[in-house]
Amino acid sequence: MSSGRLPAKLEVAGLLRRISAQGGFATILRRGDPESGALILIVTSRGRHSAVLERVLTASGAYGWQVVGPGDSASSAEVADFLAKRARFDADSWAIELDIAEPERFIAETTAVG
Repeated sequence: MSSGRLPAKLEVAGLLRRISAQGGFATILRRGDPESGALILIVTSRGRHSAVLERVLTASGAYGWQVVGPGDSASSAEVADFLAKRARFDADSWAIELDIAEPERFIAETTAVG
C-alpha cells in the first residue's frame, strides 16, 4: 500500500458517511479490491444521471477526481453499459452510486484541483 493513498475500502466508507451526513444516499454497486481498487462514482439527483467520476493519479503524483463516462441525463442503459465495460477492463474497480441534492456543486467541489 502506498503511503499517499488510503485503502479503497476506507475511502469508500468515508464517502458513504459524507454523503449520508449531507442528507444524500449512496450505495455500492460493485465492490472492488479493498486495498487498491479504482473508484468510480455515479452521481445522480432524484434518479436523474448527472455524471460519472473516477479517481485518477494526476501528473503531480496526487490522486484527484476526473469526469468520465456518460454525460448529464444519460440513460440507465448507457450508464450500465459503461460500468460493464469498465468491469471487464478492471475487475478490481469499485462502483458507487450517489443520489444527492446538488450534484453540480458536489462535482465541482470533488473535481477541483486544490
